[in-house]
Amino acid sequence: MLDLLDYRRRVGDLYRRIREAEMPAAAWQDFRRTRDDLFRAHPQSPLDADQKRAFGGLRYFDYAPAYRVVATVDTQVEPVHVTYDLGDDGQFACRRFGQVRAALPTGETILSLYWIEGYAGGVFLPFGDSTNREATYGGGRYLLDTIKGADLGMAGERIVLDFNFAYNPSCAYNPRWVCPLAPPENRLPFPVHAGELAFSDLNER
Repeated sequence: MLDLLDYRRRVGDLYRRIREAEMPAAAWQDFRRTRDDLFRAHPQSPLDADQKRAFGGLRYFDYAPAYRVVATVDTQVEPVHVTYDLGDDGQFACRRFGQVRAALPTGETILSLYWIEGYAGGVFLPFGDSTNREATYGGGRYLLDTIKGADLGMAGERIVLDFNFAYNPSCAYNPRWVCPLAPPENRLPFPVHAGELAFSDLNER
């Protein structure tokens, strides 16, 4: 439990630095370095021991400023409830509480924001796009998961969505993990050329 506490504290510190950074591209470099360090050596890494020994770093698209947007949250939405079965970890329940419009270089979309139900709650934003199963993980990626510290912050009353910080769920690295994936309404018909690429044997050489 103390290992998990330490891991979450380090992730929380990382996202605090990201929110405070004056230059998003520099914060992204910190994001990459810190995640590589955690994956390579931390007891709570999603990698197993063999994967850690072979680990050569996570891969990403190049940083693209146009994939950073600041959006107004529309809370006048139907509160749809979604429940995931996570096997031994039980059920993961969340409800839609808002939507954001994002104009990206490859298309414009509306994404749903979810509130994680349960003690303390948290904002959850998973998404998929047309790079899945080719350049990126087939199940999609996460942009926000504030219950685990992944929080890019606010600009006034608007929320920061920087897709350069999109990352893979734990199940992308090892089949021992079961993860909640993007619902159909958050699966985009166009590519998002930003954030983490798929994890494969190429990462381990």
